[in-house]
Amino acid sequence: MGPAELVQAAAMARRFYLEGKSKIQIAEEFGVSRFKVARVLETALERDLVRIEIRVPAELDAERSDALRSRYGLRHAVVVESPADAADDAPDPENLGEVAAGLLGELVHEGDVLGLAWGRSTIHMAAALHRLPPCTVVQLTGVYDAGTAERGSVEAVRRAAQVSGGEAHPIYAPMLLPDPATAAALRGQTGIARAFDYFDKVTVAAVSIGSWEPGISTVYDMLSEDERAHYASLGAAAEMSAHLFDAEGRRIGRDLGERCITVEADRLRRIPEVVAIAGGQRKAAAIGAVLRSGLVTSLVTDTAAADFLLNEFTPGARPALDRADPDV
Repeated sequence: MGPAELVQAAAMARRFYLEGKSKIQIAEEFGVSRFKVARVLETALERDLVRIEIRVPAELDAERSDALRSRYGLRHAVVVESPADAADDAPDPENLGEVAAGLLGELVHEGDVLGLAWGRSTIHMAAALHRLPPCTVVQLTGVYDAGTAERGSVEAVRRAAQVSGGEAHPIYAPMLLPDPATAAALRGQTGIARAFDYFDKVTVAAVSIGSWEPGISTVYDMLSEDERAHYASLGAAAEMSAHLFDAEGRRIGRDLGERCITVEADRLRRIPEVVAIAGGQRKAAAIGAVLRSGLVTSLVTDTAAADFLLNEFTPGARPALDRADPDV
């Protein structure tokens, strides 16, 4: 390109990329066709006259996020850089909750019903919430320990409702009960029944994922040694909202659900947007199993888990997009 062409190309590029003018407007200004403008802009990129740089915050990995979304058919995938000093057995990075809070701010609209399941990640997310449109907030599971309700999921529901200015429907009950009869009786109590009535109205849900091992699965920690061994013999690999899954994403141990205060899997599958918040190398295989279940539509995770899901785990079909039940 000669000097006149370079000057013209720079002027056109400035109009297009910086001033936001259309190719037709630029063509009229310079007295050329819009096709000529398109060729000049293309040449400007090829000759390095124009450089396009895409920037996201340093903690977000845009490339892995897009690859994960495409591979699993997710509606949204956000991958956060794993902390440099994170150990292999570390729990979910706390910054996952902060990023998930930002994602909920995008996904929730006025009049929606937001469901929150028990989990350390969802509790961190609720604490990090700073903006939500007016919406109703409902608790999707009982609590890990009724004695810690004020510091756990009940408080998370209250916090989200406070930020949004909407109604809160917490569940003051343990997640796991000794037997189905006790669980059924609790489900019939007025406050809990009112929360359950909202389950079919939930439009966006946030859930956590645990692998089947101590300290990483809430349900595992609540069961006896014999019960843990029983579900392990059935192939338990992951847990989400008191539902157990094998490595292929099939639900197992359905009898456990009869003892739990939690949203049913069929209801969860009907929720339009289910965001899972989980990361770390120790949870990676469990995340993959839950993605295969078709219950989750979006994921907030870290680079350690994302690398496993992209390199060492084969999803088969795109379950998050199809919402298909692997048991059917």
